[in-house]
Amino acid sequence: MESRPQESNLNETKNLLPQHPPLKSPAFLPCWQLLTVVCFLLVPLRFFLSACNLSSPRLLLPRLDNPSRPPSANTITDSCSSGLIFVYDLPAAFNADLLAACDELNPWQSLCVALSNGGFGPPAGELAGVVPAKLLPYWYSTDQFSLELIFHRRILAHGCRTADPSAAAAFYIPFYAGLSVGKHLWSGDAFSRDRDSALLLRWIKEQSPWKRSNGSDHFITLGRISWDFHRSGNDGWGGSFLNMGGMEKVTRLIIERNPSDNRDVGVPYPTGFHPRTAAEVRQWQRFVLNRNRSTLFGFAGATRPQVKDDFRGFLFKECKRAGKGKCRSLNWWEVRRQNRSASAMRLFLDLTFCLQPKGDSYTRRSMFDCMLVGAVPVVFWRHSAYGQYEWYLPGSSEEREGEWSVFIDSREVKNGTLSVKEVLEGIGEKRARKMRERVVEMIPRLLYAAAEEGLGEGMQDAFDVAVKGVLRRFRGQ
Repeated sequence: MESRPQESNLNETKNLLPQHPPLKSPAFLPCWQLLTVVCFLLVPLRFFLSACNLSSPRLLLPRLDNPSRPPSANTITDSCSSGLIFVYDLPAAFNADLLAACDELNPWQSLCVALSNGGFGPPAGELAGVVPAKLLPYWYSTDQFSLELIFHRRILAHGCRTADPSAAAAFYIPFYAGLSVGKHLWSGDAFSRDRDSALLLRWIKEQSPWKRSNGSDHFITLGRISWDFHRSGNDGWGGSFLNMGGMEKVTRLIIERNPSDNRDVGVPYPTGFHPRTAAEVRQWQRFVLNRNRSTLFGFAGATRPQVKDDFRGFLFKECKRAGKGKCRSLNWWEVRRQNRSASAMRLFLDLTFCLQPKGDSYTRRSMFDCMLVGAVPVVFWRHSAYGQYEWYLPGSSEEREGEWSVFIDSREVKNGTLSVKEVLEGIGEKRARKMRERVVEMIPRLLYAAAEEGLGEGMQDAFDVAVKGVLRRFRGQ
């Protein structure tokens, strides 16, 4: 008889909190002694609340009223025709314990605030006066590597989630692989980078659904780029999770895919806007579409002095030559970290086109930040966008790519064959407006909604697109 895998239950996350023995009732104490005890306890409490600014970040994912509920018959009939999803209840070491140790995930700083609010991070109060006041509560300082938490919260509330693995068409593995490998990326200890991944695969290979399919109907979310999981041998960057035996057939939803690996599916980087309803998205779309764009193009980023022929340096020079009326730039080295979000938002809202060179890898979260505010991205390497996010961005031909973006070969900019300013001026105001309308139309699919049930009214966010794409892929196998 097959063993039944455990179903996910968010109540397990209560183990993240330290357990204290119950306090004895002080009712038997004389009043003066009771008052002394209360005052003694209030003093450290006051300092604690002050240090937390009266609102400590919530590290726990939001609890569900009934996390093990199966979908109703009506739900299955109406909206789950592509299949049901089973979510594994992994040992806490693979997700909850990693989150609980948030102050140890980065060698330079604690990630506890960045990973608070279910991965959204703290509210982005610095955007007051930059975004519409009614929408400010839905803006957060979201870390670009928080996708695993955001996706886990949403999929636990999904209407097509089942508690019966025998009824499922897809199996989700809620392993926070990005948090795990990120903790050791800058160490020379390859074993530490791979330890959790190897243990996860050992555990899941013992589960009945895996034994039936060898993982071909399983999927996982990875909150870091593909190269962070593709180390071969003991030397080199990153972990080797995606090269381990057992991962050959698993579908990976990842913020930057390996173009040569068809099991990688590129999904948008998390940005800061997390609306709850379709109406809030439409309000934002109207705001960015009707915004007066006074500057033709611009760029936000940091130069890489240690990189020979740093392309970002070329772009800063190109912007300076174009003049203030045509281009604006924002150098991160000159902006305080806590002010970067507001500074970038102000810049992108003023641009018709935003320049998107490579980041530490081919892709940048900045491309999604600029599209979210209605600016048209200009890319210089095809792997930065085309072929990366095929479920989200129109592609497959230069004509379709040209609906929402501009491609300028970085080599032609470097050798002086092309001028960014001349290329963008040649597009014309009418066509540029049409491109901006296309970008704004795509906004819902590029963000992650705050509401567990999604945006509603048939509007799909990035999570909805990913889940439907996975079920479509598995149905076609």
